[in-house]
Amino acid sequence: MVTIVIVSYNTREILQNCLEALYRGSGSTDMEVFVVDNDSRDDSARMVRETFPQVRLIANSSNLGFAAANNQAFALAGGRYIILLNPDAYVGPTSIQNAVTFMDQNPRCGLCGGKIISPEGKLEPSARRFPSPLSKLLTLSGLSGRFPGSPILNRHEFGGFAHDRPLEVDWVPGTFTIIRKKMLEEIGEFDERFFIYYEETDLCLRAKKAGWKIYFIPDAEVMHIGGACSKTRKDKTFDTGASQVLSFRMRSEWLYYRKNYGIIALAGSSGAEIGWYALRYLKNLLIPSPEAPRKRAAAASTISQIVRSLKETKLGTLSPQTPW
Repeated sequence: MVTIVIVSYNTREILQNCLEALYRGSGSTDMEVFVVDNDSRDDSARMVRETFPQVRLIANSSNLGFAAANNQAFALAGGRYIILLNPDAYVGPTSIQNAVTFMDQNPRCGLCGGKIISPEGKLEPSARRFPSPLSKLLTLSGLSGRFPGSPILNRHEFGGFAHDRPLEVDWVPGTFTIIRKKMLEEIGEFDERFFIYYEETDLCLRAKKAGWKIYFIPDAEVMHIGGACSKTRKDKTFDTGASQVLSFRMRSEWLYYRKNYGIIALAGSSGAEIGWYALRYLKNLLIPSPEAPRKRAAAASTISQIVRSLKETKLGTLSPQTPW
């Protein structure tokens, strides 16, 4: 049996579409499905109860975050494999069976992710190397986006890789991920200090340190809307890609670097980001343009959020009180 885990937060209609696609595409796969609802205010939990009585619903009375919510289902999972599926992700007709087949054929693979496609049919980053201050600078500067096919400038997303064959990678996004339960029992579940973001990166790093392999596979395809849960937070500022809550991303990033690489790596990543936005502020101060005041304000706001998040996490040593 395969266990499917979907964590939901205020995405009722999208979640319904996700579950419908899941059951259409599951074929003859023996599976159990968990929906862990993080105190949605849009009747998501009621929709699941009434429309999908076969789903095992965990309705939380508060927002526990992505890592903790998944761990609730992990503790009850009966499958050999656990598939994480975002509520804004729709699996292809053979994706689940293809992922299971790959895991069966590769017993040292602890975790693998599928090919992520946008609603417009465009390939989204699906295979990644672990983050670094250098990859951050390449992303912030726009060089990675300008040269997506470059194996050097877009190294962290395997630039030039056609996504047409299985590839051993560092980590894969949690949009659609199949995890070997035996691996979780060996290395532990998600670190709940990560309220959202970086929990899957941290899990993959721990897996590789323990000798497990991480793969991208092309024939487990999923269409991903992107950021559906995060975008319900109207009180927060989002990153330039408009899919991640900026302050939450920063908090998790500092926790990740401090936990896994120490204070120097944390200083390198946060320093790179502060330095970049300081340069942007200076440029728009010295070179007048109609957009200069807005860009200066945006740069100053981002620097302020970086400093605030470093304080809130005590330089990456403390996770703020849940919910963030």
